[in-house]
Amino acid sequence: MGMIAGLTPLELVICLIVIALAGIVRGYSGFGFSALVVMSLVLILPPSEVVPIAFILEIGASLAMLPQVWREVKWGVAGWLFAGAAIGSPIGLHFLATIDPDHMKLMIAGVVLIACFLLIRGYRFKAPAGPLGNGATGLLSGLVNGVGAVGGLPVVLLLVAGAAEAAALRATIVGYLFLSDTYALAISGTKDLVDMVLLQRAGLFAAPLAAGIYIGSHFFSRTNPATFRRIILAILIALALGGIGQVLFF
Repeated sequence: MGMIAGLTPLELVICLIVIALAGIVRGYSGFGFSALVVMSLVLILPPSEVVPIAFILEIGASLAMLPQVWREVKWGVAGWLFAGAAIGSPIGLHFLATIDPDHMKLMIAGVVLIACFLLIRGYRFKAPAGPLGNGATGLLSGLVNGVGAVGGLPVVLLLVAGAAEAAALRATIVGYLFLSDTYALAISGTKDLVDMVLLQRAGLFAAPLAAGIYIGSHFFSRTNPATFRRIILAILIALALGGIGQVLFF
């Protein structure tokens, strides 16, 4: 059989499955799509082909979810997170070229695992992080955003450690990712990012992404808040371990 959007039939099937599963996680938790797609598909495709499509689909996922969660988003929190990320992203792009990406991935994964352990043990913020804490977290997110699609993890950790209700937590993650992804697209430029093959793949992947988001959102609507937080921590741990495994074994 011939190539479809530059993919062999087997590669296409694998991509469709990965996109659908990552969409379920995104629809349920509000995050994790890019990390799952990049970690999975770079095993069969070059990163230069995986990262752009993951980025475009991430923005599509945010647009699909925003109408559902708009009223629940804590826009003040999301705004301060974005303000920090807007400062951190250009700095990260400038300095990360001199830093070993694998070392950065291992460091971030280690921090995520330690933070998850503390959260599992019951640690929570006694008061909201406030503009300074949110801005600092966004700054860290921006700094590491160019390394292995892990920029959103510090933000998720901050929100999980707070006292926000599950719906507001998930919605605020979606709102923040929409702002940060749109900004990243604007500063990265589109000259070498979008071509006809990418648009063809985006069209092919739209259906499994939409189906995954629908299924994930359905699961979220049936989940109690305590279970939601436990599942969020499980996703964070899985992403951190996946990042470590990718560095050590691939």
